[in-house]
Parts: sequence; structure tokens; C-alpha cells
Amino acid sequence: MKPPTARTKGYRRLIPSLTALVEFEAVARHGSFTLAADELGVTQAAVSRQVKFLEETLGTRLFDRLHRSIKLTEEGEALYLVVAESMQKIAGVFDRLASGPVQQELVLAATSAFSHFRLLPRLGSLRKAQPNLQLRISTQMFTADLRPKEIDVAVRFGNGRWGDGTATFLFDEEVFPVCSPDWLKSRGAPESLQDVTRAALIESDSTSEGWMGWDEWFHAVGVRPERLNFALRCSLYTDAIEAARYGQGIALGWGRLVHDLLEAGELVRLPSASLKVSDSYYIVVPHGRTIAPEIDALIDWLRQDSIEN
Repeated sequence: MKPPTARTKGYRRLIPSLTALVEFEAVARHGSFTLAADELGVTQAAVSRQVKFLEETLGTRLFDRLHRSIKLTEEGEALYLVVAESMQKIAGVFDRLASGPVQQELVLAATSAFSHFRLLPRLGSLRKAQPNLQLRISTQMFTADLRPKEIDVAVRFGNGRWGDGTATFLFDEEVFPVCSPDWLKSRGAPESLQDVTRAALIESDSTSEGWMGWDEWFHAVGVRPERLNFALRCSLYTDAIEAARYGQGIALGWGRLVHDLLEAGELVRLPSASLKVSDSYYIVVPHGRTIAPEIDALIDWLRQDSIEN
């Protein structure tokens, strides 16, 4: 067998020792060479040698050795974040394989709002419709990304024209003000859109293509408010809706997402105005993947409005 040279292909040319990475990760996680050695069942000296080997290979210090403790350097922190995440993924695959074959696992990517309000309440009905389907939900803050190879299908909101997959229409969308029954009871329904502009509004950041906030919504329904009264601003739409449920003000209700909360009486729809937006929800299959029967069944399930537990 020829020794590795500069022409060696693959990861071995760049990662000379996986053992050293494993021991480095343990030291960084525990913040201690001694605790890392105890976990790995080796001597502290052996762990120290592996970490020193890494530092010499990389030509940089990974830890600052203090009087009675150690601390990751900036370079060590960067390496630890990548190694820790990679090892978690590897461990997850090992665990899945050790548990036996997985039946029909389908990885579905969606935003946190769609996952929270639309997917999770309906999982009982999906299990009834497809008892052999193993679903894994990949929740993403922004528009679902199809680049990870493990993504089988994604839910997106937009115009349906994307270059990285085949889009199938799910349903359209309507946006209107919502609040809690208690908030409405204590303050009364706004008599006009101008009253809504002066009410306690809950805003959330626009994290998806085609998403809108209060200012865009008012302009779309023909109102040009000089100033809006924001009672609360949230990064996530899920937080904005939860705040509305707890009586903190009026939020924008995206009909397909708040449908179940309206049906359950946890939110009420204000009659002030409603906007039928031009964008819609689509399910997108990455190019190169076949739209299998289980995906067709998933599309039918996603279109259902009723909850079956």
C-alpha cells in the first residue's frame, strides 16, 4: 500500500486523524482534559498528545491553557462547532441504522410557522392515511432550502416558479387581522381600518418570499397610515400569533396557518378587511427526485383542513 502523498484524494489529505478530532471534541465539550480522558477511557496524556498533534498539524493553538482551566481560542471555537455538529449527525445515522431498517422515511422541509400551525396538529390524520410512512420534518426559519441532499420535499410560499425543483400547487392564501376573544371583548371590534391602525398591533419579521407585515398589508387594502401603533415586534410569526392568543393585541392572520386556532375559538377574525394575496403555498420536489406515490398522498393530506386525531 502506497503511503499518502500530496496527491492523495479524499478527506484523509485534509483530516489526518479522526481520533484526534474525537478527542478534541470531548475536551472542548467538557472544558477539561481529565474529564475527556475519563469519558474516552484513555489517559490524560494520550488526549493531550492528540490535541497537540492537531494544533501542530493546523499550525494554530486550539486552546488557551490557563492556570486551572482551559478555554477554546477563536480558531478552536470554529473547529469545535463544525466537529460537534458533524459528530451529532453521524451519531444520529448510527442510531437509526442500529435500530433497524426505516420504512419509507420522507424528509419534509418547511418554515417554522407552517410546521407549527399546519403540520404538527395534523400528524394523527397522516398516520391513519399512511401508517407505513416515517416522516422527518426539517424546520427552517426562512424559505425551505432544497440544497441539503436529504430533503425529499419542501413546502414553500411564493409564485411557484423556482429553479431547483418541481412545484405542485397546494392552496392559496388570505390575510386578515386576528386577536383573542378576550381582547375583542374588552376593547370591542374596531369600527374601521383607521381604528385598526391605532390599535395595539403585533408585528413579525418577513422571513419568507411573499410574506408581508402590517405596513404592506394596509397599503394593499388601500390605507396609508401615517403611523402604526406597534405593541410588540417578534422575529418569528409563531411568537406573534401566540402573543395574539394571550391578548397582547392584533396580529395578521394568514388564513391557512391560523385556521385551526379560529376553528377552536382561540383566535377571532376581525371583519375590518381581508386581502387575497397573489402568492400561494406549493410543495416542491427537488430536481432529480421522482414524485413517488407517498408524495402524492402527502400532497392530498396537506390540502386537508380538518384535524383527525
